[in-house]
Amino acid sequence: MKRLTTLSLAAATLGLAAPLVAEDAPAPAARPVFDADGTVHVPAFDLPPSPLLSPEALAAQKMRAKMPSGAPPSNIPVDVMRKGLTAMLTPQVAGMQKQYPVDIVEGTVAGIPVRTVTPKGKAWDQKRVLINVHGGGFSMCWESCSLLESIPIASVGGYKVVSVNYRMGPEAKHPAALEDTTAVYKELLKRYKPSQIGLYGCSAGGAISAEMASWLPAHRLPQPAGIGIFGAGAVRFLAGDSAYISGNISGSFPPPPKAGAPKSDMTRGYFDGADMGDKIISPALYPEVLAKFPPTLIITGTRAMDMSPAVYTNSQLLKAGVRSTLMVGEGMDHCFIYQSNLPEARDAYGVIVKFFRDNLK
Repeated sequence: MKRLTTLSLAAATLGLAAPLVAEDAPAPAARPVFDADGTVHVPAFDLPPSPLLSPEALAAQKMRAKMPSGAPPSNIPVDVMRKGLTAMLTPQVAGMQKQYPVDIVEGTVAGIPVRTVTPKGKAWDQKRVLINVHGGGFSMCWESCSLLESIPIASVGGYKVVSVNYRMGPEAKHPAALEDTTAVYKELLKRYKPSQIGLYGCSAGGAISAEMASWLPAHRLPQPAGIGIFGAGAVRFLAGDSAYISGNISGSFPPPPKAGAPKSDMTRGYFDGADMGDKIISPALYPEVLAKFPPTLIITGTRAMDMSPAVYTNSQLLKAGVRSTLMVGEGMDHCFIYQSNLPEARDAYGVIVKFFRDNLK
């Protein structure tokens, strides 16, 4: 067997150069190439399913081979998208209702449409309440996402969950969702103390939950006892490494477009004219704003485009002295909590319930 020279062995140990190899050795794998500006050109590679997945999650990943990848084009009319998404998720909602029986009451709070979800056939907490702000890219999914986020938490935790049908794009623009959620919150403050109210959401709803934690102090309102930022962070979407990584291994969302390429807006203009780096939309960029956050639970997945915003937000909250808990689902994609058939999602429900039980007084 041929021997490496002392120089090449030292270089290989330090990661400075590829070592000399025997002539009959297999060709070395392609390596990343780094540009002067820090851009990395990543070679194509195969990513096998994680051995840490539950059998159910592994089965779900195998099913991806039969499903289209990538987000639908943004030029589809929003009413068509909303109806199509509802039709697609209706069986999932029905399965969740069967697994977690609840009572659902449609109504209004402070003039804002809401649905109130409580456990069916068992006692529930009369002293505490949770506000849910649903996901859906700030433009859709009230019909389904509000239920997928509220049903398991109401049932498992024995809570009343009030889900807010906030105004969305393209009919409305930021800060409409914050104004509507605040109106509901202020009305609930007439019956509950701030220490008895929790707030949470996934995807767009997770981002709105983070925005609320910066919006409320700015409007001289008390913070709720705790917030849940799921499938998001306290910084704009598509920020950080995970948007590129997820876009190339998940297919749920495309990676950010290259400079000069046309951009797709899943929010349907909801943030038109807004500064995406301001203190309300991206509070994780401002330590003095984060310092006023209540205890926070953040949930993401290793294959989710929101992982970087979630991880960054957790780090900045801890640096600001705020109690923050980060749960990262191995091999999980964006808002995996919508899939109640996965043990990973059911584990998350338990963590969410415990978080609010520990922080609501």
